[in-house]
Amino acid sequence: MSAAFISPSERERLLANGRATAAGEAIDPQPIVKLFTPDANVTWLLTELDPDDPGIAFGLCDLGVGAPELGYVALAELACIRGRYGLPIECDDHFHPDKPLSAYAAEARHAGRITA
Repeated sequence: MSAAFISPSERERLLANGRATAAGEAIDPQPIVKLFTPDANVTWLLTELDPDDPGIAFGLCDLGVGAPELGYVALAELACIRGRYGLPIECDDHFHPDKPLSAYAAEARHAGRITA
């Protein structure tokens, strides 16, 4: 599954992280992409794609209910999400990660939302 909000180079980096995880490596990479809804409080920091099913991503998910969590998400489902004004998900081109996903997750749990 190719998602319009993920560039080909980001997709390759996400797949590389997914292959490392599938090979049993204990990795804690920086997020590759930050996705968000411009008209809702929903954010995802994604670090990898499943190499056997590249339509499934892993990362930190914040659905705007005060309980961000690490988990898997289907890109096809993300492509269908719209906020209150009908706007699709966007990629934050200004996001530049500076720490591993575990640090973003710890901060998000403490704040009750992704703060990146």
